[in-house]
Amino acid sequence: MDASDVGIFARESELLERAVEIGIASGRVVGVSFPSSLPDDAETDHPLLDRVFAYLDGEADHFADVDVALTVPTDRRRVLEAARNVPHGETVSIDRVARMAGMDPEDADDLETARSALAENPAPIFVPDHRVTGAPGATPDSIARRLRALESG
Repeated sequence: MDASDVGIFARESELLERAVEIGIASGRVVGVSFPSSLPDDAETDHPLLDRVFAYLDGEADHFADVDVALTVPTDRRRVLEAARNVPHGETVSIDRVARMAGMDPEDADDLETARSALAENPAPIFVPDHRVTGAPGATPDSIARRLRALESG
């Protein structure tokens, strides 16, 4: 993506039974959502959507090269960046993600920060909260289950 890449891009997914919508500003992903129908103002043609739909068709893609704008406080950014490091096809506990983010999973405040960061994740799929167990993610439960099943082969 280049810096002039701006807009809302979306396509319907049969696998997810919802649309996948990606918001891009200045060449960076600023949001991902799963609306029940295709938004009227969304474009359907974008190389990143092509990659997401190849992933939904079973192609392994960690999306590590995708530039995601994480405009969240530093402690939450560390949690989201830790979640980005969970490999395709694996799941880890919220305690492990907290440790990966330099937090103490025994500390209630740290654990709540980690949970909140995942629940408010602006870019599901690219920040794969569906790979984290023991905490709600921004990916709806039905979609998270489908993504985990897809990745487990």
